[in-house]
Amino acid sequence: MLQRIKKKILLSLGAAGILYLGFTFYANIDNLVSVFGKFNWFLIPLLSLLSLINYFLRFLKWDYYLSIVKVKIKKIDSFFIFMSNLIMAVTPGKMGELLKSYLVKEISGTPVSKTFPIIFVERITDFISLIFITLIGAYLYNFGREIIFGVGIFFILVCITLSNKSIALPIIQQLEKIKFLEKHLKNIQTAYESSYILLQPLPLLYMSLLGILSWSLECLAYYIILSNFHMQVSFLWAAFSYGFAIIVGAISMLPGGLGITEGSLTFMLIRKNIARDLAVASTFIIRAVTLWFAVLVGIISVTIYQNRYGKITVETVPN
Repeated sequence: MLQRIKKKILLSLGAAGILYLGFTFYANIDNLVSVFGKFNWFLIPLLSLLSLINYFLRFLKWDYYLSIVKVKIKKIDSFFIFMSNLIMAVTPGKMGELLKSYLVKEISGTPVSKTFPIIFVERITDFISLIFITLIGAYLYNFGREIIFGVGIFFILVCITLSNKSIALPIIQQLEKIKFLEKHLKNIQTAYESSYILLQPLPLLYMSLLGILSWSLECLAYYIILSNFHMQVSFLWAAFSYGFAIIVGAISMLPGGLGITEGSLTFMLIRKNIARDLAVASTFIIRAVTLWFAVLVGIISVTIYQNRYGKITVETVPN
């Protein structure tokens, strides 16, 4: 296993350990243990399966985008690259996901500048999907409207700017005047051409719809957890709560949204008059079967990748 990846995972695990210890004391250890004893642990395979289907749907998005920018790579290679990259879910702002572009370069020789925009557009469609999932709930439950609306406006403006050459090209021309960017101009232009293609209306629509489906599966997992604890909540509320927590965690740029996502999930349950121990237990379980399960799948996939293709060189891992 790569030393840099190990270091990032260990740092995130350490931070998560401290964070979850704080949540445990907040909820009262004895009460939390009692609540966990009431959870139906036979649901874990189902919850994990929902997460796996989510990852597979997101892989379809990644593979579709590779085909749009005309990257010639076998689907099995594309699959292992995507799944291996799940290990980077706990990197700040998910910037570790650049690993996908480096691995594509290793296998196909495609420049990183050509595939990096895919990672950026993946995040855009994720946000669009989550905003769609949460928008009705934000107005219905009168919570988080400003954040959801603000994030939505921001990404709409980004899409309009990058998909319109009459707006984007003058901006790129201004960048040409900045001296330290001179040697990167070719890469910037390549990256923009990929972004322009990826953000055309039909691909954006198709992949946003696919994103709604994939994220809805994790929302369903959260609803199942809450229902197991006999909380009187609707699927709409569970989807809104989970989607909102993921959004605020993502915009915080913290590794995996650590702290912000957990805090939001717990706060919204307590705001609904759910006991602290139930709120914290539900938060721990959903994060275990989504974020930390993704890291586990990534670790397994990296091992398979290295057995299949050889070790990933240290130079290919982004800082």
